[in-house]
Amino acid sequence: MTVDQTDLDAVAEQLGRPPRGILEVMSRCPSGHPNVVKTEPRLDDGTPFPTMYYLTCPRLAGEIGTLEASGLMREMTERLATDAELAAAYRRAHEEYLAEREALGHVPEIDGITAGGMPTRVKCLHVLVAHSLAKGPGVNPLGDEALEMLGHWWDGNSCGPGWVEPEPTD
Repeated sequence: MTVDQTDLDAVAEQLGRPPRGILEVMSRCPSGHPNVVKTEPRLDDGTPFPTMYYLTCPRLAGEIGTLEASGLMREMTERLATDAELAAAYRRAHEEYLAEREALGHVPEIDGITAGGMPTRVKCLHVLVAHSLAKGPGVNPLGDEALEMLGHWWDGNSCGPGWVEPEPTD
């Protein structure tokens, strides 16, 4: 797979550093910029990298950070302990994630480890939302829930060309 240099440049700008191990863009913001990339399970320098779907959009990352600060991750983890259906769906997301990453290459150091706390807890909403954006609705139930809570996180804003600042309202 080849990633377009324009996308690599956009991700570098978003992250404030050169991107590493990008295989493809999995999701784009409404302005057309990458917001989730798929990464190699082992980076070029040999570092194991369990986060296959990596969120790059700073605006979305900030919105997700607000959700994390609200205590949502603790609440979601508690629900996993009491809601068998949710726990089973989250475990399936974990297993599918592992299988897809394993198909990219076996990395013993991260064998059996996904990202974001799957399958038993919620450690990072950024990873879960990235997974949901990359794979679409119905794969990661807690990533889907977080996206739903974000609502219309993009309304009234754009980072792309052609966006015109809205007129202030009184």
